[in-house]
Amino acid sequence: MSDLLRAPAEIKYAEELDWLESVDDNPKPFSWRLSPKMVRLFVLGSERSDGLDREIPQKWFGDRSFVERSIVTLASDRGLLLIGDPGTGKSWLAELLSAAISRNSTQVVQGTAGTTEDHIKYSWNVSMVIAKGQSRESMIPSPIMTAMETGTIGRFEELTRSTSDVQDALISILSEKYISVPELDSEDGTVFAKPGFSIIATANSRDRGVNDLSSALKRRFNFVRIPVVTNKKSETEIVRSRTEELLRRHQIELDVPPTLLDVLLQSFADLRASAAAAGSDDEKLESALSTAEQIGVLEDAILHSNFFGERALTAHTLASSLVGSLARREPEDLAILNKYLHGVVEPRSKEQGGSWPEFLEGGRDAIATLS
Repeated sequence: MSDLLRAPAEIKYAEELDWLESVDDNPKPFSWRLSPKMVRLFVLGSERSDGLDREIPQKWFGDRSFVERSIVTLASDRGLLLIGDPGTGKSWLAELLSAAISRNSTQVVQGTAGTTEDHIKYSWNVSMVIAKGQSRESMIPSPIMTAMETGTIGRFEELTRSTSDVQDALISILSEKYISVPELDSEDGTVFAKPGFSIIATANSRDRGVNDLSSALKRRFNFVRIPVVTNKKSETEIVRSRTEELLRRHQIELDVPPTLLDVLLQSFADLRASAAAAGSDDEKLESALSTAEQIGVLEDAILHSNFFGERALTAHTLASSLVGSLARREPEDLAILNKYLHGVVEPRSKEQGGSWPEFLEGGRDAIATLS
């Protein structure tokens, strides 16, 4: 695993999944590797009441009802659609569920404007077709078709980014559970889904209006809406755990003071409150201000401190990273951040002191550089 830039969940947690499978004596739907109870435990972590001989760490932070509804959906004949703002952990939850259920989370189609039916059905190996003609051997199955043939989970990322004809092709897969291959004879001309096959799709709520889902496709999915994490305790744990993972991956020995983590969390809370009170989109940052973006800001600050600083994270560097990461539109976002610094951070730095004066200075310097 050390030679992989980013190991999928089934490799990263292979030993843990093996152990859970060895002690799992609960009923399993279809070809699932773990029972629904153990899938939930793998995603949300173990508790003392579970009576296990080892602790299973929490990997996704959110309401357990979201995870339970997702698991129940995948045990039915309906697809699962995880929908929410960018950075709310939809893809990570989909990956964890696929890893726990199928031990394969890499059967993924990425939805874009360029995604075609071939990406969710099949294509052909041209050289083999020329040499031997069209056959099952010369056919290249899509990740979705592979999931159908193996009775496992297929994933479709950014569903609303794909065009209507691609979405229409997905309707027949979800409803009929087979793919017709008219180029082949009747014996090989239909690929049927095996028990255990399902699809986890994700969609960003901010993409509404890009390629809206048809009512027919909506009926084939159970929707689970993933909200932005606003619970400070949960958000702190997410940012802390992801930061520790970053430090281990880069082999960086750098201390992240709890006071600076509090400054980061409070800054995002302030900016979210400002966005909620804004009268128009022009008064909001383009950023979704998600937990994932907090992690991105902290990662940027840590790497900058390690490579170009004094190998110690400072409030000045943190503020510079925040401005650099969130200022995506000029001059609109810079104006919003400048207003935040003057209207909120400056009074707070005078009243509370601590890391806030240095954070204020770092933010001002960054805005001056970008202006």
